[in-house]
Amino acid sequence: MITKEEVEHVGWLARIDISDDESYAYAQKLNSVLDYFGQLDEVDTEDVPPTYHVADIVNVFREDKVQDSMPQEEVLANTEHKHDGNFKAPRII
Repeated sequence: MITKEEVEHVGWLARIDISDDESYAYAQKLNSVLDYFGQLDEVDTEDVPPTYHVADIVNVFREDKVQDSMPQEEVLANTEHKHDGNFKAPRII
């Protein structure tokens, strides 16, 4: 059970000014959320496998294969901005 004083303390920690009426209302709302969690704790999940994503999505990974990279000339063929076998970028500093 969350009390009005606990809500005020959390508000003080977060540097939020909470009035007495607001702290009472927040305490009630937070307690209703905790009641829902209590209801969820009562559900039998013994035979339910863990779910890591709500949709049945599977990543498709390919096998890593070592292969030759593209030749440097081919990589630099589509740019005008090159210098000593590298891409030339604008000076930042």
